[in-house]
Amino acid sequence: MISTRQLRYFVEIAETGSFSAAAERLFVAQSALSRQIKELEALLQTPLFTRTARQPILTEAGQAFLLRARGLLIDLEKAAAQAREIGQGQRGTLRLNHSSTVPLSGRLLDALTDYLNACSGVRMEIAQQSSEIQLQELAERRLDIGLLRLPVLRQQEGVQLYPLFSEPLLLAVAAHHPLAEASSVHLAELANEPFISIPHPQRGGLSYLSAELCTRAGFYPKAARVVSRKTTQLQLIQAGFGVALLPMSMTAIAPADVRLVALSDAHCHTTVALACRQDDTPLVTQFVARFREAVGPDEGSTLDAYHRQRETQAIGKRR
Repeated sequence: MISTRQLRYFVEIAETGSFSAAAERLFVAQSALSRQIKELEALLQTPLFTRTARQPILTEAGQAFLLRARGLLIDLEKAAAQAREIGQGQRGTLRLNHSSTVPLSGRLLDALTDYLNACSGVRMEIAQQSSEIQLQELAERRLDIGLLRLPVLRQQEGVQLYPLFSEPLLLAVAAHHPLAEASSVHLAELANEPFISIPHPQRGGLSYLSAELCTRAGFYPKAARVVSRKTTQLQLIQAGFGVALLPMSMTAIAPADVRLVALSDAHCHTTVALACRQDDTPLVTQFVARFREAVGPDEGSTLDAYHRQRETQAIGKRR
């Protein structure tokens, strides 16, 4: 069997035109180099060099073999580099899903963009999926990364949850709703409002949290005639079917005729979390570490920041 060492020795001799020069560049004894070439020629059953007093000359067989030997060494180096990059988490495909109430905007989109710019060998497949299904897909290895909202009702074995950041919940109403221009609203004021988002009995997430907060305020949210757990709830709110509690980050995708009003109740916050398998591949592990570092609590997730944003918008309207 021809070895890669023999291929390298042969190519080096052909390129330098000298056994002694090749031995010097390869840091091996000239006798060892000559022995490997003789073994290579024996395996091929043909001489590769014509030995002369001045320098070895490639035979016709040697010239033909040189072209293929160079190609083999280049392919081998490419294969080694690819394996090294995959092993170090620098190459591959990441499958990432996010729930409908975790829009890929703001800090999440910035973190994804920075990661992909830094890791040119990584591709990403992104889709939208509910929190519970994300956890199941992760456990069954059909998904690598999940972005969801807490709480989750059923934790899957071997799946790890990392809270990323919390943000205020806001009341989403149509532009013509009586509360649309309010500076803030108490949850108790919503007891008679129809909610277009009602919790699923087997799912957690934002609708579950909203119902829990309303219950603490003394009422259970009344279902609207049309309900939805997807981003279509924004269109339903715009059409006047009802109201919903939505995270501040959804202001980035809210239609122009939907107003988001601050809630004055304490603890009206929601948490975005990253889900992945424990002890996953280097690619996933590296992504999780970099993403968690890039996405963290900052001023933009506070209610004060939201009030400042509304004041700026109001000043703009008056002008």
